Amino acid sequence: MTRLRYLTAGESHGLQLTAILEGCPAGVAVAAEHIDTDLQRRQHGYGRGGRMAIERDRAQVLGGVRYGRTTGAPIALAIANRDAGNWGATLAVEPPPSDDERAAPVRVPRPGHADLGGALLYDLDDVRDVIERASARETAARVACGAVAKRILAHVGCQVVSHVVAIGGIHSAVPFNINDRTTVEADPVRCADAEASARMCAAIDAAAAAGDTLGGIVEILAIGYPPGVGSYAHGDRRLQSALAAAVLTIPAIKGVEFGLGFAVADRPGSAVHDPLGYADDSYSRGGNNAGGIEGGISTGEPIVLRAAMKPIATLRSPLPSVELGTHRFVESRFERSDVCAVPAAGVVAEAVVALALADALLERFGGATGDDLTDAVAAFRRRCAAR
Repeated sequence: MTRLRYLTAGESHGLQLTAILEGCPAGVAVAAEHIDTDLQRRQHGYGRGGRMAIERDRAQVLGGVRYGRTTGAPIALAIANRDAGNWGATLAVEPPPSDDERAAPVRVPRPGHADLGGALLYDLDDVRDVIERASARETAARVACGAVAKRILAHVGCQVVSHVVAIGGIHSAVPFNINDRTTVEADPVRCADAEASARMCAAIDAAAAAGDTLGGIVEILAIGYPPGVGSYAHGDRRLQSALAAAVLTIPAIKGVEFGLGFAVADRPGSAVHDPLGYADDSYSRGGNNAGGIEGGISTGEPIVLRAAMKPIATLRSPLPSVELGTHRFVESRFERSDVCAVPAAGVVAEAVVALALADALLERFGGATGDDLTDAVAAFRRRCAAR
């Protein structure tokens, strides 16, 4: 990211999560409710664990916004961890008076988690440091930043939405429609297909009873994003490169596809590429198999991408592991966790996609203010109409 940058800090059970978002134009309307709405959406979803019953995520805006408008300065955000009070001095900044008062070290890494890799990387004999930062709790800070990015995108008429396509091998048969957004948000797994949703919930219940976890697939759409953003000239400036990289920063995401995705490998070109047309002073396409991006550049069609989330690594029914230091074969440990967090992953994916799209938009069109950005995009659309 070059124009819109963000940095998060904080641990899963520390006092708070902190985020700094730099590069937001001035004059963008931002209210705490815009951020809190997405934070609350992230906490919901069938299959979430006990942590979500403790937290009541709210963002405190500490800088960069005045009288409901961004000032152009870095935006500082904080989200308190209510559960921090239950952890005593486990994450204390200062060392305890004696070794006897230190928290018991965690020396059994969980298969599929960052525990072992982090311990080896940073030469740790206590995995707690890895657990706290590698936790998906950090994504709450990114959702807060993404909510601001959505307000930037709103200046050019773009919305970023998501829904669940699959959980545990059960797939939705109903395509998403923006008019169904309220129905999707009211569904326990954020799925547009009520029949598939019921089977997904049953599968989550079965996994919970077996001490197991489930993954799935979420679809993210950016509707109203302008054409002409990205580049074909350099690989790292292709729009899908930035979006794929952003989505893969989310813990547990293992794959990303755009438009038809992997299905393009099974079809001839005549059944893959979108025919071009022209009407009403604008170019059009006879479909959107490309997912809104061709040659690394946005087409003006909805940007459509899907992300595959693996099952959560923390299992009630433990897998084999090895204890650090002794190298003894042991069972992996359980720390409070979700059975399924796929619905929440969609909300997190919205955030990182919005951040990447807003960054690319600002790099392409610039603008010290939100109105500058709006005017620049409108001018480009007029230029395209005359081409």
